[in-house]
Amino acid sequence: MTILYLLIPITLVMGAVGLGAFFWSLRSSQYDDLAGDAERILHDDGDTPLVPNKEIPR
Repeated sequence: MTILYLLIPITLVMGAVGLGAFFWSLRSSQYDDLAGDAERILHDDGDTPLVPNKEIPR
């Protein structure tokens, strides 16, 4: 029973830290453009093709 006096405050502090991190991410606009990030990986506008290696004659 005495362990609860230790575990309950630790749990409440960890929950408060997690909630604070979530609210910080909301204030810093982390969730503004979810669709853009999901679609950006599908476009390869900035990619350049690789130059094929020339074969070394034997």
